Amino acid sequence: MTLGALIDAGVPFDELQRALGGLALGDAHVHAKKVLRAGVSATKFSVHEHAHGSVHHHHDDAPHVHGSDQHVHETDQHVRSSDQHVRETDQHPDHSHRSLPEIFALIDRSSVAASARERAKAMFQRLAEVEASIHGMPVERVHLHEVGAVDSIIDIVGTAFAMDWIGADRVACSPLNVGSGMVQSAHGRFPVPAPATLKLLGDAPVYGGSVAQEMVTPTGALIATTYASSFGPMPSMTVERVGYGAGDRDHPSTPNVLRVVIGRDAAAQIEERVTVIECEIDDMNPQIFGVAMDRLYAAGALEVFYVPVQMKKNRPGTLLTVVAAPAKRPALADVIFRETTTIGLRYHEVARECLQREIVTVETSLGAVRFKIAYRDGRVINAVPEFEDCARLAAANNLSVKDVQTLAIKAYEP
Repeated sequence: MTLGALIDAGVPFDELQRALGGLALGDAHVHAKKVLRAGVSATKFSVHEHAHGSVHHHHDDAPHVHGSDQHVHETDQHVRSSDQHVRETDQHPDHSHRSLPEIFALIDRSSVAASARERAKAMFQRLAEVEASIHGMPVERVHLHEVGAVDSIIDIVGTAFAMDWIGADRVACSPLNVGSGMVQSAHGRFPVPAPATLKLLGDAPVYGGSVAQEMVTPTGALIATTYASSFGPMPSMTVERVGYGAGDRDHPSTPNVLRVVIGRDAAAQIEERVTVIECEIDDMNPQIFGVAMDRLYAAGALEVFYVPVQMKKNRPGTLLTVVAAPAKRPALADVIFRETTTIGLRYHEVARECLQREIVTVETSLGAVRFKIAYRDGRVINAVPEFEDCARLAAANNLSVKDVQTLAIKAYEP
């Protein structure tokens, strides 16, 4: 439902297909089509897997959310169906029970950006840790069941790609309707919400609904709590795009859809508080710096950069600086300590002023290119084509990136 809503809101389906390429998930393929749910037009995203006959795996996901260099808000109109996966026959092995290393290997084969791959792997790591704590076993022994299936891997990796593509400054989510009744899982029959869902939701606000279904699955809880920085009413915003993602069922009274709203901060509050985290490093293999940067971005950093410095005893070293929302500091500090050799860090809160920004898509003679548009007092201050789009079109047309950038800028100018 998330990917359906994001495609409905403007994420190009062909770009998503390209990004998912390399996952090596056999004969799995994806579809997106327009459907009606209680009279509301929505996009239905489906995953199909064919092997020696036809096997259909489908997984409607619960609240996931994205946005553009702007603000995004999910409404509370999400109706979920339980995780019911059609399994392959005994003649064909069931690959829905994958270990964490197997899933990481699949993600590393995908064509999504490194930061999105790391975000997807971090989500699966978190899920495995939750499963291990619930079932009282080491993380390395956990085999992810429904969430290790083809469709759920595509859900999570696709969502990481879409989040990266839209590039939201802030993501907000409504309180979550978890539904009611019982749900069948690989471990047995449990009351809604299932144990893993409840643990993943943490302190996110939830409520029970009258529909006797599972309306938030572990995957949905994982994605919502990974990306949302706040839960509550829709923030003050100027709406620019709206997308509806459809679930399987069509309830006559309530649209079985997930809504994503994308826009700009209507309050025009350009000053905000951020935390700056710093440490110097002089004893680490330089190869690790790239991995550390990817994982810091995956954990929610706004900026990560390195500066060469001379340290005590005149040793050459590297200053690591991370800029992030204050609430992200504990998680980012954990990544720094885990991924680097530093044994201490500093942090302080500062104000920052930003131009209002949005992403617009410009059609060129070579294809679509996204532009990051920056405003101040309603005036366009800067318009820059996204480098990744220019690099992709340059490679496809045997041109230099500079030539594509020039062509894109000419296409943007009135």
